[in-house]
Amino acid sequence: MNDATRTELEAAAFRALVHHLMVKRPDVQNIDLMNLGGFCRNCLSRWYQEAAAERGIPLSKDEAREIVYGMPYADWVALHQTEADDAKKAAFDKAFAENVGPKQV
Repeated sequence: MNDATRTELEAAAFRALVHHLMVKRPDVQNIDLMNLGGFCRNCLSRWYQEAAAERGIPLSKDEAREIVYGMPYADWVALHQTEADDAKKAAFDKAFAENVGPKQV
């Protein structure tokens, strides 16, 4: 397989993942994704933003999140995010530290 084809397939897989998370399973909470998988929709948007920056393409955090969420982040939160209990929040802090790094205050 050549590099161009691999890139096209990887892009298609990314689009399918985003579609699955946003259209088919918006009920799956970011905190659950992070706690179980070590990443969430915000991670995807950050990776997208970092990839753009590596190529000299300016992309704000909000713009990257809108690409991944399919809408402004605040709108998605209002429509889909539920309150997490203390156990999930504690697990999130641990998963975040292990997979992303220290939380920025």
